[in-house]
Amino acid sequence: MDVRPYEKADESRVVAIWKACGLVVPWNDPVKDIARKLCHSPDSFLVGLCQGEIVATVMFGYDGHRGSVNYLAVTPSHQNRGLARDLMRVVEARLACHDCPKINLMIRQSNLQVEQFYQVNGYGQEPVVVMSKRLVTDD
Repeated sequence: MDVRPYEKADESRVVAIWKACGLVVPWNDPVKDIARKLCHSPDSFLVGLCQGEIVATVMFGYDGHRGSVNYLAVTPSHQNRGLARDLMRVVEARLACHDCPKINLMIRQSNLQVEQFYQVNGYGQEPVVVMSKRLVTDD
């Protein structure tokens, strides 16, 4: 798999992958999420390609204290080939270059398959409660 930064022309393919992977929810507009990422830190939005076709995505960030990962997705036809693992290794290496000490990520409780993926790749549950407050409504 080749990895490169997201480009504007990738939008429809990326959104299609997110939808196919069940990552799009009514309260998050994926096009707005992409636009927000591109305004903030476009170099931390990657796509993975196999034979020139986008088959994987990931957004990540670092706030000086913790790294974060969002929208890690591999199109269903390319899952279980190690592509998500490879993409996470790229993210981990990039964050390590910034002396990032730890990566936090959130998984929906209903997504047991993804929870197992992260466990196999060295991630574990933390004794925390995630709280949020919506500042912008995407509807």
